Amino acid sequence: MRSFVFGSAMGCVSLIALMSCTTPEAPVAPMAPVAQVAPVVPAPPIVAPPAPTPVAAPALHPGEAVYKASCAACHDNTEATRAPSRDNLKGMSFQFVNYALTQGKMKDMGASLTADQRAQVVSFVTGGRDPSQITADWTKNMMCTGAQAAVDLEGPDAATSTHFGYDANNTRKMTAKQAGLTTEQMGKLDLAWAIAFPDSTTMRSQGAVVGKNLFYPATDVGKVYAFDLNDQAKPCVQWVYTTPGGAPLRTSIAYGVLADGTPLLTFSGIDSTVYALDPRTGKAMWTKPVGSYSYSMTTGTPSVLKDRVIVPVAQFEIMVAAENKYECCTNHGYVLSLDPKTGAQQWRYDTMPEATKQRDRGDGKPLLGPSGAPIWNSPVVDEKRGLIYFGTGESNSPPAHKNTNAIIAINLKTGKEKWAFHATPADIFNSGCGLKSKPELLNCTSAPETVFRDVDFGASVILGKGSDGKELLYAGQKSGSVWAFDPDTGKVVWRKALGTGSPLGGVHWGIAYDNDTVFAPISIVGVPIPGEWDADPSIKSGLYALDAKTGKIKWQFNPEPPAGSTPNPRGYSGGRFSTAPSVIDGAVVAAALDGTLYTLDKKTGAVLWSYKTAKDFDGVNGVKGKGGAIDSNSITAANGLLLVNSGYGMFGQAGGNVLLAFKPKS
Repeated sequence: MRSFVFGSAMGCVSLIALMSCTTPEAPVAPMAPVAQVAPVVPAPPIVAPPAPTPVAAPALHPGEAVYKASCAACHDNTEATRAPSRDNLKGMSFQFVNYALTQGKMKDMGASLTADQRAQVVSFVTGGRDPSQITADWTKNMMCTGAQAAVDLEGPDAATSTHFGYDANNTRKMTAKQAGLTTEQMGKLDLAWAIAFPDSTTMRSQGAVVGKNLFYPATDVGKVYAFDLNDQAKPCVQWVYTTPGGAPLRTSIAYGVLADGTPLLTFSGIDSTVYALDPRTGKAMWTKPVGSYSYSMTTGTPSVLKDRVIVPVAQFEIMVAAENKYECCTNHGYVLSLDPKTGAQQWRYDTMPEATKQRDRGDGKPLLGPSGAPIWNSPVVDEKRGLIYFGTGESNSPPAHKNTNAIIAINLKTGKEKWAFHATPADIFNSGCGLKSKPELLNCTSAPETVFRDVDFGASVILGKGSDGKELLYAGQKSGSVWAFDPDTGKVVWRKALGTGSPLGGVHWGIAYDNDTVFAPISIVGVPIPGEWDADPSIKSGLYALDAKTGKIKWQFNPEPPAGSTPNPRGYSGGRFSTAPSVIDGAVVAAALDGTLYTLDKKTGAVLWSYKTAKDFDGVNGVKGKGGAIDSNSITAANGLLLVNSGYGMFGQAGGNVLLAFKPKS
């Protein structure tokens, strides 16, 4: 900022100097004779223009130096580091950034700063705001009155989106009756309203839908809103829940009814706290911290059953492990079964044993392992078979455990492992390391001990029933492969490679299933790898419809960049599909990282309708909003409204803060 102002001042001085210079005389034409000479009038004295008043450079914000020394290397290089950009940081609240530095992902960095330095850098990156400048509560003018103020959970078909995948099998499929939208209507939509959430830049999670109620998490600001959607033109707020201390949330919201008839909402925070609310009142029934390790976190949506809540737990040791000062690595993923009445633990499944010393890393300190296998996705609970299915991520230290980059089935009642399939072995990955040896980085592992790909099963698995009555388990991997398994044995039925993916590529957040078809988004195709995928020019970033019995491509949708556009460093973002798609009646709803929302004919892939969300909006709640990238799990529907998040301020993508509702054209 200082150099920009200085440059502008120099430009101003140059312009003044140029204006004061004399110019060469023009040629003078000969004068005609004159009869008399006019008296000579002395020319007025030349008065020099006043010197320009020096413009003092603005004072350096005390947090700028801290930012440059401790933060800029990552936040000014977002494509490589996955960190939020400076522009996205400006849209965050003081509390959110301060939480990241004291308890969240950046706590190690924050620990190296004094309390004053932390306050200074938080003030700097958020644009100079502090807690006293929090946006006023917009809900006061949107509170429901009369009959709408009461939450209505009645009706046999009231619950239409109870989990990440809407139903227990994670299909991400809604009928026309459930959504209140037909295929024909999905081809002609208008914006009904936008709600903008102050101090938010990453719209990452979808709400639960019960009847005409939407229970929606504003993750950045640690709030859950109960919206009544009876009036399609303008929702109203029934209650608001705020986490203790405003701790940020991370997962979507799950809904279920317990054995005694008690309704329950569950969701989790960045700090690995699980929350259970009464959906009728928004009052907390219990909260349960479930993080066991220094970097435990929750991302996958919990599942509410009659007698338990199933919670997947991830970890982000990957972000700090390359640092020599860090003793690597001890964290791994696990699954918990909690008592739905109290949050007490019923059983725990660990993806691997506790880490032990593997070898000296070269400076007398140990390299610990195994580690890794975070569970980023939302499990499928198969009550008929008594099994829970989920996927895991990469290793963070040797040895690369067999349960990394794996699909796993465990017993619902005991948590005991039934089967596991190891899709990509030897994938030891930490941010800051590389495939080639970096001997100065003591925690890093190099080839041939690692393939260094970071190809998690980040997308949630689906249990899909075919027209022949046979069930298969479907999974999408960041390697670009889509898999089908026998749910009883874990045996691979088929695998379809749609490239080789990347740490942010392949199948990222989710897939959808309907009518013998798997719908898989591909973010980045990747480069050919012998034996896994050979270059096929027809495979591009986009959305693929695969035959659920064979994996054969039925159709593909690959929007091309507009003429004259400049692709971003990772390829044309408009063709990159990362968010989990949805199926509503006969339409597939998908969205690209440039913020374009599409509805496609599910049989042919033909575009029915599209809408560009990366723009400004006036929220019906009186808050100015901004759309951006659409990522994570951002699409659902309720009461004739298609509901979509826009804005995802991570990985160098465009942040935003709006929940958009689209209705059929009148």
